[in-house]
Amino acid sequence: MSHPIDAGRTWDLSGYFPSFDGPEYKSFKETLRGDVARHLKHAALLAPLSEENTPAWRDEIVAYEDCATRLGHLGSFVGCLGAADAAAEAYQTEDAALSLLGAELEKLRSELLRAVNHTSDRAFALLLGEPALQGADFFADRLRQEAGRRMSTPEETLAADLNVDGIHAWGRLYETLTGKMTFVMDWPDGRRETLPMSQRRALTAHTDRRVRRAAHENGNVVWAAHEDTLAAALNSISGTRLSLNRHRRIGHFLEPSMFDAAISRATVDAMHAAVHATTALPRRALKLMGRLQGTPGVAWFDQEAPMHLPPQPPVPWEKACGLVAKAFSEQYPALGDYFEDMLRKRWIESEKRPNKRPGAFCTGSELNREQRVYLTHADTMHDVITLAHEVGHAFHSHTLRTERPVATWYPMTLAETASNFGEMLLIHGLLRETGLSPAQRAFLLDCEVSRAPGYLLNITARFEFEKHFYEERAAGTVPVSRLKELMTQAQRHVFGDALESGGEDPYFWASKGHFFISGISFYNYPYLFGYLLSHALFAQYRREGPDFLPRYEAFLRRTGSATCEVAVKETLGRDITQPEFWAEAVHAMEHPLKQLEALVPELTMKP
Repeated sequence: MSHPIDAGRTWDLSGYFPSFDGPEYKSFKETLRGDVARHLKHAALLAPLSEENTPAWRDEIVAYEDCATRLGHLGSFVGCLGAADAAAEAYQTEDAALSLLGAELEKLRSELLRAVNHTSDRAFALLLGEPALQGADFFADRLRQEAGRRMSTPEETLAADLNVDGIHAWGRLYETLTGKMTFVMDWPDGRRETLPMSQRRALTAHTDRRVRRAAHENGNVVWAAHEDTLAAALNSISGTRLSLNRHRRIGHFLEPSMFDAAISRATVDAMHAAVHATTALPRRALKLMGRLQGTPGVAWFDQEAPMHLPPQPPVPWEKACGLVAKAFSEQYPALGDYFEDMLRKRWIESEKRPNKRPGAFCTGSELNREQRVYLTHADTMHDVITLAHEVGHAFHSHTLRTERPVATWYPMTLAETASNFGEMLLIHGLLRETGLSPAQRAFLLDCEVSRAPGYLLNITARFEFEKHFYEERAAGTVPVSRLKELMTQAQRHVFGDALESGGEDPYFWASKGHFFISGISFYNYPYLFGYLLSHALFAQYRREGPDFLPRYEAFLRRTGSATCEVAVKETLGRDITQPEFWAEAVHAMEHPLKQLEALVPELTMKP
């Protein structure tokens, strides 16, 4: 099925600027640079917040919001260009320049933190009562919380300057290095082909296990060749964070991540306790996959592959767009309309070509209220699900378009809810099609069931690895050999006997870019949070039907102005600090897993 709208493969970025580094871009950047410098100079001269200078600090908060919005506009544009052409040095250079401007803006934020640190409750209440700050109370309150554990302003200023050529430089090195990486692919028919590393993940979702194994093993040859550089980057990023935590009097390395995620330690612990207590379910799904492919368990490179079911045809881009549009429109018309609008405006980049950065993402600007989705569509159903996932992200931002910018800065935990909700709409929409054969139904159920091990086991293993790595990094540099040990130990502990002997991936710490994001640590458990919370929301949607959707959108609008606990309590009336909430969400996979297990004997398959 083709989609009626021209589903172009490359995106249109003209909504940002007519061209890169043209007069409009240069003028925009220089004006912003001047505004940041002017407000930083003014804020530095102000005394801390008091009842007398409330209007002055009100103006600086509004100015910070405005400057951050404009910098985000620039960053999103350059990020899009750099991802689509990782070999272009001009984009890399500009990204580094924007990091310098970001460091200056961070200094202004440090002044805001200085303003609200140790201020009186009355002065702070007067600040929040300013009409110009209506809707910004959550942002201001979090500023005040953060201020209590900051270094002095000169120290924070120095840290911001050093981070440009320190922690963020290591992150940029990783992006540049991996964006140019290629690997030699040994195909089962004897062909040898040099491919961009960005295409490796799609090959590990191939139906032929020989292809998956070759992509995994040949790719790891490249990761091994760069292991010392990547280990240095990982140690430097984490070491910088630990040093800053110590000087900021932060007691545990998880605290900054949890604060950024607007989540409590009680919720994180409850969620992981529930997952560890229910690993039998996702392991059962992996063992079923193993039996169907003739192995006692699965290898790391098998996780994203479909079960050994009758082969499914490729899914070209036009058909992928049609499937997503139909599933969205039938179940959630507003989301379907939005997706078609994205296609019409060419806001999605999906072309398969060299020099594209690996992975997929959604980005956007709070200035022009536009979103963009990036992926490399390799004609697999996995790519179709990725498309639905990223469009879910984009719709989240679209829903927040009526809010002021600081009320759209939602944490990653709540961001992943909307994306997973989009995935479930797609899969359940496809399962509702009449006339499905047992093989087709089994394939779709596999698409749903296979997501559970990915979130419940894979993401949990990433969290376990990163947690143990930080514990050891606090005592000194962690060598390559130990990084590989920690990675395989985490995989073995979480996956148990569902992972076949020798099936670990010791280089996953190197190949997974999430570990190298310099702006945030523990870019893993929020995915698990979003997956499980989205199941809770989707279950409520299925019970209540379309009447639930306005409350779902109200939840999305709340994500930038409340903690996770408050947003969920207001929407679902549930307490997410209790393991029972999360256990219920895990058990949501029981029904589709049973359906799949019942279907398998009906199919004739060869291992």
